[in-house]
Amino acid sequence: MRQLEGTKCSFLVCLGMSIIICSVIYMRTRIPTEPKPEPASCRPFSAECKALLPGMEEGEEWYRRDCQVESFILNSRMQCSNLTRDLHFITRPLSREEEDYPLAFIVTVHKELELFVRLLRAIYMPHNVYCIHVDDKASLEYQAAVLKLVSCFKNTFLSSRSETVTYAGFSRLQADLNCMKDLAKSEIGWRKVVNLCGQDFPVKSNLELVRYMQSKEWRDRNMTPGVKQPVSMRHRTQFQHSEIKGSHVARKGFRAKKGPPPHNLQVYFGTAYYALTRDFVDFVLKSPIAQDLLEWSKDTFSPDEHYWVTLNHIKEAPGSHIEGGWSGEIRALKWRDQEGRSHNGCKGHYVRDICIYGVEDLPWIVKTNSMFANKFESNTFPEALDCLEQWHRNKVLNQATVPIEPSWLLATQGNSSSSYFNSIAGA
Repeated sequence: MRQLEGTKCSFLVCLGMSIIICSVIYMRTRIPTEPKPEPASCRPFSAECKALLPGMEEGEEWYRRDCQVESFILNSRMQCSNLTRDLHFITRPLSREEEDYPLAFIVTVHKELELFVRLLRAIYMPHNVYCIHVDDKASLEYQAAVLKLVSCFKNTFLSSRSETVTYAGFSRLQADLNCMKDLAKSEIGWRKVVNLCGQDFPVKSNLELVRYMQSKEWRDRNMTPGVKQPVSMRHRTQFQHSEIKGSHVARKGFRAKKGPPPHNLQVYFGTAYYALTRDFVDFVLKSPIAQDLLEWSKDTFSPDEHYWVTLNHIKEAPGSHIEGGWSGEIRALKWRDQEGRSHNGCKGHYVRDICIYGVEDLPWIVKTNSMFANKFESNTFPEALDCLEQWHRNKVLNQATVPIEPSWLLATQGNSSSSYFNSIAGA
């Protein structure tokens, strides 16, 4: 009897263990270990786009391989290796020429996660270095998503200090300086630093950027397009201004005048965007002249539009370009007041007198010699960025001197990427 009871107990234990094991196996087959986002229907490239993309024959549809890039970050627990693969980041240097001339990038962002992801993967190379400044007023979800993506790369990091950036305020200048301080400590031997915002997108490939910055005109020089401050812009620095944090900048009063700039400096006016040598960055961070001008600029209007270009006209500053003027093709921009003169009008729409590009603006953009184009929006004219991104990736891969990996491809022809991969590999 006891033997029978023992046999029954052993049978029940074995039965229980079998049920548990089968349940585990069943659950694993039902629940993927790394859930991926729900597939989305990819929009085809517009008819206007096909004219810019060689190899896309008439009547054949080409599609982006990822339609909602932000869903990979917001809704996925994928490991970094899978995340970077499925977002099509380039993971190896494409030429020795680029590897020998690493660049640094400062990217300031606060919204439109998809635009940021697509910008970062367009400029990303594993031998460069990237400082990302996330506006302190950005949502916690946005900040967490950017941190998640950035943490997947050893050469990409968040700024050690975040500002609440105000349009035309000193905080915008301070955001760049925060990243510069971090980049100055980088062990990567970057040669020049370029600053970007979240609505920019590259026109030149990384190889073309390297060659442009090493050209005879720019090899040892800073690029800060600008001229002596016009009379129409003097109110920006002649009167004191207050920054209403996260809102706007206002004059303190009609009688609140500023004193002259320190060290008898001639104030210049130019763009807030630049390409600066590493020695110049050290000058900015350490020179008493630069520090005094920075302090003087704190209550001016849009100080980033006079600070860099003024310092670059100091003879003693490393890489200074005294006679530079507006030279240096940093941005392709369509200003409303230049319509009919420097461009053929905005095919998208104007915001603050700057064109938000539509797809019909792209032929003008690609014909410029600019490093980057500004501005794009994912909600209003998504086809414009789709097309420019594909055109840019085609160019990048065509210039590569290493074998192309399938995960680097952004578009497919129908449901297959083989024909596109073969056309790029044989280019």
